[in-house]
This record gives sequence, structure tokens and C-alpha cells, in this order.
Amino acid sequence: MGKTDMALAIAVRFDARLESESLDGRLLLLLSTADDTEPRFQVTPGVDAIQLHGIDVEGLAPGEWATIDGSVFGYPIASLSALPPGDYVVQAVLHRYETFNLASGHTVKLPMDRGEGQQWNRAPGNLFSTPRTLRIDPAREARIEIELDQRIPPIEQPADTPHVRHIRIQSQLLTEFWGRPMYLGAHVLLPHGFDEHADARYPLAVFQGHFPADVSSFRETSPDPDLQPEFSKRFNIDGYNRIEQEEAWRNYQRWIEPDQPRMLVVEIQHPTPYYDDSYAVNSASMGPWGDAITYELIPYIEEQFRGIGEGWARFLYGGSTGGWEALAVQIFYPDEYNGAFAACPDPVDFRAFTQVDIYQDSNAYFVEGPFRRVCRPGHRNALGHVTATLQDYNHLELVLGTRGRSGEQFDIWQAVSSPQGDDGYPRPIWDKLTGEIDHQVAEYWREHFDLRHILARDWKTLGPRLEGKLHVYVGTMDNYYLNNAVYLLEEFLKNTTDPYFGGEVDYGCRAEHCWNGDHDNPIWISRLRYATFYTDKIVRRIEASAPPGADLSSWRY
Repeated sequence: MGKTDMALAIAVRFDARLESESLDGRLLLLLSTADDTEPRFQVTPGVDAIQLHGIDVEGLAPGEWATIDGSVFGYPIASLSALPPGDYVVQAVLHRYETFNLASGHTVKLPMDRGEGQQWNRAPGNLFSTPRTLRIDPAREARIEIELDQRIPPIEQPADTPHVRHIRIQSQLLTEFWGRPMYLGAHVLLPHGFDEHADARYPLAVFQGHFPADVSSFRETSPDPDLQPEFSKRFNIDGYNRIEQEEAWRNYQRWIEPDQPRMLVVEIQHPTPYYDDSYAVNSASMGPWGDAITYELIPYIEEQFRGIGEGWARFLYGGSTGGWEALAVQIFYPDEYNGAFAACPDPVDFRAFTQVDIYQDSNAYFVEGPFRRVCRPGHRNALGHVTATLQDYNHLELVLGTRGRSGEQFDIWQAVSSPQGDDGYPRPIWDKLTGEIDHQVAEYWREHFDLRHILARDWKTLGPRLEGKLHVYVGTMDNYYLNNAVYLLEEFLKNTTDPYFGGEVDYGCRAEHCWNGDHDNPIWISRLRYATFYTDKIVRRIEASAPPGADLSSWRY
């Protein structure tokens, strides 16, 4: 870097009155041209990106300055020295890391979830500065000083209700892996009449997905008539928050109807130090989350809430991350569950890892020809209009956290699927800056987490145990191109006859992410009806597959 690159420096510190001990973490600097919300809530990839820079800090003491200058990588502009002169709303955030002494012998520094679901901009205990509007000219200004003057407060936990219970247990399996107490939580939606029918035992459905603050889209009180309407940019609907409350209230009303199938619905809280959930599988880099959920958490819930407790009476469903989890858990634990209903699943075939074939392509960010290379798209709308590239997503993640610690999508796919590196962190699938793919890591991914490959490789033994259990739904214009991998999965499933898979693969014509098989409603409605949408399919599966003597009556009242 030349002298001009160092002209602008922004220094950040915190006072001992705010935090008396030295801190490890990721110091983020955010610059925005909008003042309607704090910059920490405006971070996004693509055309709407604000400017962001980040550095790792270790043992940063109270009163000590940490400095970001033109040598620090940023997104979307790589250097502060290239920032256009102007007025910016400026904010800094320190995302705190903690030390983990892993069972493998490695020591790593990662953000522990603190009840928020791995959201750095909302994580309790993180320090941040009051936003300030500053005139910035990289060619002239030498130093700007920012004080971290606030701490994000703890998050209030939800209370139990007549139909909802909240539980938390320590996992011995995860505690051993991470070298410190680790916990699993869950929100349990009880069937109507649970207390009155003390002899009933119930099937169980696990609603897989991102970190849930409470049971999703379920409200036991009528909508708030004074709720101020909010605009949904995603769906282009004004007052979508009101629609969400109305649908949650309707879900409750459906749940208590006389003909509603009675079962337990469970939403799991399983955030890891890398993401808002674990992907519900065993992972070399993150530990035995699959075993912990299936063999520790689920039996505990069934014991506490009178679950039937047998594989024929357990089911899985979810969308996006939850869609992949539903399929993966069913495949990896074929006898422990009796059906997976997977909406818009994350890539189920890594030949279509969004837009990348990780086995054949040399670069994740570009399609390369002899004289030209073109950016791979990362996000589109139903008309195919692209708003972000794969490079956008990954360069933003690189700023948010090195060594796979961004807490974002591509980093968690890597944390789930990669072997543990020599430093204790997941081995990168590709160079985060350039996009160059490591094909040795890709081969590890294939054998451990490429679901279509695993099915094809092991169908002789898996097929008879999965017959009738796999159900997949996706829109043909999924925003993240997830339909491409489903096509490859369908090709295998529908051309395999020994045995035939006996499930379902269905597409929503021109539907975006996250279509779940509902042909009668738009996504902005169907995404709010998961709690009751698959129950009839689950009951039909039970009736068709329950073993002789199974309890098919105590829970049907």
C-alpha cells in the first residue's frame, strides 16, 4: 500500500466503565448513506450493500485503540482509500469471541451464542457505538476516533403458555466435543387437549430450520389492532407484519379444531459457535449435533410430553436450511424417523452447489472461458433479475469474520461439511478472497454430505429403509438456484427401482424461495402455515406404515 492508502484511519476503543476486561473478537466498521436505521441493521450483500470493514482483535484492553485504515479489506469497496468523499452514518461493533479447548486438542476462538441465534448485530454483550454522521474524505482526513459506548442487553426468554412449553438440556456429547457445557433447547407445541387426555401418547414432528425465538407463526391471542403496519420489501406488501399476526392467530384456531390431528411439534434451538443452527448432523468441525438431537434431545422431549417414542411416529419437515436438515436427518437416521417433508432444501447435490459444481469447476465466483470470465449470480427474483453474486456473499462474509466465523450461509455450509483443519477451524472449500476451489476438500464433502451421492452410493442398504419417506418441494425460480440440485436428486430417485423411492418431488412453477408444496397460496402465506400444512400427510404416512399393534387411537380424539 502506498502513502495515499494510509491517509484515512479510523480508530475504535471502549472505556473501562463499559467493560473492565480485555476482549477477543471481530471489530466491524460500518458506513452507510441512510439514517433510517442503525448501520448494523443495514448489512446485506449485493446492490443494496453498505460499506463494511473488519479486523480481528485479541486481548484488546480498555482504552486501547484498534485501527482500521486503507490496508484493511472491505466490502463492497475493498479499501477505505477508495471510498468516495461524502457524508456517512458511521458505527462500530465489537463481536465478542470466547476460547474453546476442543476435544481434538485444538484451541479456537469463536462467538458463543447468547440467546439471539448467532446474530452479531443483536448478540447480548456485544459493544457498539452510537451512530454518528461524519464527513469523510480519504484524500484529506488523517484520523477519526470512535468510542464503543453501548452494550447490547440480554434477550428476554419466552414464557410457557397453555399450548407451548420451552425446555433446555445440557448435551453430554456436545459438552465433550467443545470442552465446555453445551446446551440444546426446544419449543414444544402441545396438542390441544394434552392435559385432559392424560393417557394419550403422541406422534412427534420436528420443524427444522433457523434459530426460533419461539414456536413459529403461532399466536394464542388475537392480533394487535394497534400494530403499526410495516412494509415487506421481499414480498412488496405493506402491513405484512399484520398478516403475520393474523396467520399466527389462524394457526392457533386450526390447531384446536376437532378434526386437527393431535401431535407434538418441536422447534429446536441448536445454535453453534458458527451459525444459528447446527444443520442437525454430526460434523468433524462442529461436533455430534445429529446424535445429540436424535439420541439426547428427542427422547427427553418424548419422555416429558408423552411422545410415542418410536421411529414410525417421528417425522421431519422444514424449509431452506430446515429442508436440507429434514432430508439429511432422515437419510443419516433412516430408522429413527418415518418421513421428511423438505421445502426448498439447501444444495442436495454438490454438482449444483447453488451455481457451482465443486467437483469440476476451478473457481466458485467466476465462469471462466479462454478470454473472459463472468461472475456467477448468487440471488435472483422470479424474473431472473440478479441482485447479488456469489462473490458478493463471500466477500461480505470475509469481512464479517475470518476462518469461517462470519455466522453466514457459505461459512456454515463449510463448517458443516469440511474436515477440521490443522488450526482447529474448518478447512476452506475455496479461497474466500479469490474463489479458487480446493478439490481435496470437495471430495471430503462428497463422501460425507452430498445427499444425492450418498443415496446413490448406499441405496442398496438405504433404499429399503427410506421407501416412502422422502418428499421434496421447490420453486422453479428459487432465489438461490436451489432447484438445480433438486433436479439432479429427482433424476436419481425417479430412475431407481430397487426399490423405487415411493416419495414425492414437486415443483412450484415460477415460485421463489421458499416454496413448500402449497399450490393454492402464494409463498408469503404458505410460509406461515408450516405448523398445520404437513399434518394430513403425516397421518396418512402413519396409517400406511405403522407396525402391527401400534397406537393409532389414543392421540386421535
